[in-house]
Amino acid sequence: MSMPAGEKPLLIFDGDCGFCRAWIARWRRSIANALDVAPYQEVAGRFPDIPRERFARAVQLVMPDGQRFEAAEAVFRTLALAPAGGAPLALYRHLPLFAPVSERCYRVVAGHRPAFDRLTRLLWGRHLVPPGERVTSWLFMRLLGVIFAVAFYSLAIQITGLIGSTGILPVQSYLDAVHSQLGPHATWFAPTLCWIWHSDAALHALAWGGFACSLLLALGALPPLTLALACVIYLSLTAAGQDFMWFQWDGLLIETGVLALFLAPWRWWSRPLSDRAPAPAGRWLLRWLLVRLMFSSGMAKWLSGDPTWRSFTALNYHYQTQPLPPWTAWYAHHLPQAFQKASVGMMFAIELGAPLLLFAPRRPRILGAASIALIQLIMMTSGNYGFFNLLAIALCLTALDDAVWPMSLIAARGHAPAHAAAAEPTQWAADATRQPPGGPLRQVMVGTVSFAAALMFVMSLTPFAETLHLGAALPTPLVALDRSIAPLRVVNSYGLFAVMTTARHEIVIQGSADGVEWKTYEFRYKPGDPSRRPPFVIGHMPRLDWQMWFAALDDFRRENWFLAFCKRLLEGAHDARALLAHDAFPDAPPRFVRAIVYDYRFTGAAERAKSGAWWAREPLGLYCPILTLEDGRLVALEPPGDRRDGRAR
Repeated sequence: MSMPAGEKPLLIFDGDCGFCRAWIARWRRSIANALDVAPYQEVAGRFPDIPRERFARAVQLVMPDGQRFEAAEAVFRTLALAPAGGAPLALYRHLPLFAPVSERCYRVVAGHRPAFDRLTRLLWGRHLVPPGERVTSWLFMRLLGVIFAVAFYSLAIQITGLIGSTGILPVQSYLDAVHSQLGPHATWFAPTLCWIWHSDAALHALAWGGFACSLLLALGALPPLTLALACVIYLSLTAAGQDFMWFQWDGLLIETGVLALFLAPWRWWSRPLSDRAPAPAGRWLLRWLLVRLMFSSGMAKWLSGDPTWRSFTALNYHYQTQPLPPWTAWYAHHLPQAFQKASVGMMFAIELGAPLLLFAPRRPRILGAASIALIQLIMMTSGNYGFFNLLAIALCLTALDDAVWPMSLIAARGHAPAHAAAAEPTQWAADATRQPPGGPLRQVMVGTVSFAAALMFVMSLTPFAETLHLGAALPTPLVALDRSIAPLRVVNSYGLFAVMTTARHEIVIQGSADGVEWKTYEFRYKPGDPSRRPPFVIGHMPRLDWQMWFAALDDFRRENWFLAFCKRLLEGAHDARALLAHDAFPDAPPRFVRAIVYDYRFTGAAERAKSGAWWAREPLGLYCPILTLEDGRLVALEPPGDRRDGRAR
């Protein structure tokens, strides 16, 4: 029997089956008005050519032209009515064995509906019908704005000391060198607005301008514009920042910001329940970014072959050898070894297992996101990693939906309709995210967004595969594409602490006016005075202090920025000295500078009770020759002394 002309496809199901009703409701959520549904108990009489036992055994899809499909094929054709939902049907039609295997699986499920109904409730709870992600996306965008603001503020208060005209690595000298080597390709290699204007005022204007855009984003004003500006400005500063701006979380912030553009509502003022539903492509790409971040970190540790990770003893060293340990790390370092090993096991379970749950049904997905957020909170309370932990926690929001938030609270803030607080949350969220039909322009926009999202996903495969040591299997064009876009930092490779540092070497810089009496330059955050309590510096990224940690792991001849810093100290450059906690020569710069390497370790409980010191240290020798200035040039007076230990990475 054919259907009347102009009617929609009709999906007929068993109205007495709770499992069937639940999944039909879920499918309708994404298909919207492209399909009619009805229980066979009501419409079977319209189709006398279909035996009732077939209705009871499998769903039936009747097309307007009279074609009929059932079981797995009916399901796939139904899903194909949703935007970007045609992949399963294409596999059913063209992939060998996919169709018979699908039909077999359908028969197994249909024959055990009560058991699968219980499994569905276990995995999805009351929210098999997606409750929407409007509020969650709104919260994510607000938090991302706050994180951008923290990152820009951190840069604004140190930028001229790092790359200003009298900073450690002046940006003008860097851009001149890049242009002399690359010519017209220089702007692509170093994509920064500093090519236009690179004075100290320009650096401050960029940092504080980015801060202002971030605050507007956090408030919900002009989300696409403010977010795009924040990304462009932050990229400009990272490209100009040289050695001080190539941390993994700098790239992570740029990549997150670019992907978040897929979620940004195109309106003057963003409000959670009146914004257009977030594009699924944006949510999936951000979730994929979180998967890459965590899974790559876990695999990088394991694939490195580092014996401390393989023996689960890495945390015996981590707390005291991490770049900027806070005072809590002293206590964490002294936890029992059994607890440290168990913590490494938990870390591997979360970094390698939790990402796999981010594409699972609702309850396991929330569990995976909560596990990742937990390990980030632990890192935040035992280490100083700038805005990284906050950003990773923000990415966890992309795995949640609106049903996790108290709708009554949102209604009380005036964001929800008056009846929403009392309504069934799932139904309210589903109604709130329903969109009016779009015209041709919207279809073009959806197609453009889908293409851009697919391109971003493809580009992310190269750095991810290379982290997993699978780069040799990648097609050459894909690798070439990754190399060509690398300066933009829109896709990045990740993998934190792949090799554990087992000894802490600290560089102590001293100056002298006569070569006899030496005074120490104290840094703001890195270990120095053993009796000073290691500070917390949540959010802020003191980049000079971080670079001092890296310098201690390497030969000074490969750390040009370090020699430049020593030169600035000998010159008495104000901006560079302002990065320090204490200027040992406030009136006139020293004639000589030297750097001594110490082996640092946390004191034991008895040592600290007796001396009050957090650290114990032992000198290892000079890090580099004693330095002075002759005719404005940096000159070495003597070679460095022997080191008792090599560098431990």
